[in-house]
Amino acid sequence: MMTTTDVRPACRPSLRSRVLISALVTSLVSSVVRADAPTADEARLLTTLRKANPNTHFTQVVRSPIAGLYEVWMNGNVAYVSAQQPRYFVFGHVFDTKTMTDLTGPKLALAAKGNAPAPTAVASPAPITLDKLPLADAIKTVRGNGQGQVVVFSDPGCGYCKQLEAELAQIENVTVYTFLLPFQGEARPIAIWCATDRVKAWQRYMLQGDATALNTAASCDHPVGRNLALAQRLGVQATPTLVWADSSRTEGYVDHQVIQARLKQALQEARP
Repeated sequence: MMTTTDVRPACRPSLRSRVLISALVTSLVSSVVRADAPTADEARLLTTLRKANPNTHFTQVVRSPIAGLYEVWMNGNVAYVSAQQPRYFVFGHVFDTKTMTDLTGPKLALAAKGNAPAPTAVASPAPITLDKLPLADAIKTVRGNGQGQVVVFSDPGCGYCKQLEAELAQIENVTVYTFLLPFQGEARPIAIWCATDRVKAWQRYMLQGDATALNTAASCDHPVGRNLALAQRLGVQATPTLVWADSSRTEGYVDHQVIQARLKQALQEARP
């Protein structure tokens, strides 16, 4: 049984929220401010939120890169809140469209590694049965004997997914099925799928930032649209999302030790 400190809850934005966040960043990117030591405004907002939401464990408030919005941390989860209207929370990743950088994902990855208040567990949605998924629409990566199995819903534009990929690369004897999602645009997922060797293209891009193996010149018969529909049908609203052999899921980054433990547990439970 996994403990509450084994996983980090991911943000759960709807696809509509992602679009709204991207539009917000585009319109306000020129108003980026520097985040430094806590201010009186941050402390005041933290006090306000704790009084208004006594059942939520708020751990920190810091200025976000967007003028007027603050990063509000609830253990390992984060939302964006206006000090003028703290009633409303925006969940999702802030994406800088000028530098094409996910500003939220790396901070969440650090939180998962213990550099932020400890995460708490969240209730999982309905289970997903691996053998009922359209695995032909996923990139299949086999390491060692491929005995362990895990499914990952991932986005090549998600820095948080790149953090996870580096952890997966340390796992031996596993088969990883990666469903490419276009939450941050479909051009890159399509170029990866249409590459001559999509496994190599995926790994080079995610681990090394090397896009030379991608096929950006032409399209092919790709499953990106089907993957998006699948994610919506299954309630996958965050990347990365991992699906385990026991049909449970983990939304967000986990390190290789957690992944290895889950795979070992699944193999032990499968033995007669």
